[in-house]
Amino acid sequence: MKFTYTGIEVRDLDRAIRFYTEALGMTLLARSKIPATNGEVAGLRSKGSQQILELNWYPRRRYRAGSELDHLGFDAGKEDVDTVIDRLVAYGAVRTRPTEVRKKYIVGFAKDPDGIWLEVYKSRRQ
Repeated sequence: MKFTYTGIEVRDLDRAIRFYTEALGMTLLARSKIPATNGEVAGLRSKGSQQILELNWYPRRRYRAGSELDHLGFDAGKEDVDTVIDRLVAYGAVRTRPTEVRKKYIVGFAKDPDGIWLEVYKSRRQ
């Protein structure tokens, strides 16, 4: 068995797709209706990653400000962590605390427009 995706519930599917594709550079793989719930689902993936982020929207909201999910992690790659966090903020995220320089990583945190915690990190090559 292997982990294949993370599903999160969002309040506004169009806004969430725009945030994750434009602010984080993810690619929209598919979007479709969910007949059983009358909702919609969208799958996204980052370049070079096999992990899928599944965005779920339901007409009968069960959403609770992201409390069911700890965080989603994103490797900043060649970009500066603060540059990525600033871009997320420009797209509606909220910086949750100052960027930390740790022994092995530089780490920044923000909440997306639905309150989901995002960790943006960069390895400190030693």
